[in-house]
Amino acid sequence: MKKQRPVNLQINTISFPPAAITSILHRITGVALFFALMFVIGAWAISVSSAEGFDYIKDQMAGPLGKFIAIGTISALTYHILGGLRHMMMDMGHWEELESGDLSAKAIIGLWIILTIVVGVVLW
Repeated sequence: MKKQRPVNLQINTISFPPAAITSILHRITGVALFFALMFVIGAWAISVSSAEGFDYIKDQMAGPLGKFIAIGTISALTYHILGGLRHMMMDMGHWEELESGDLSAKAIIGLWIILTIVVGVVLW
């Protein structure tokens, strides 16, 4: 018996469906939130240590790097919540078909992009 399976080990040529992309992004944003939590806890610890520490963190968060970190953290949190809600809906038996699953995945990605732009405009 010949095993003639297609072998494709080039990741850049693999085409993922929208549902797979949303699932992978949900995991990535979960990891990003874990690392962002280190910045949040560190900034909080410095800001409550003294009045000078509070002023330092306030100045850092008003700068471009602080705004970039804040927008990135809020963006990751927004996507993780949207993706989590989508997964919860699927656990309840909705959006499990191929068409509705792809449509919900595209809607989540689109809504996430729009909300990230809105957050970026408001914070910048």
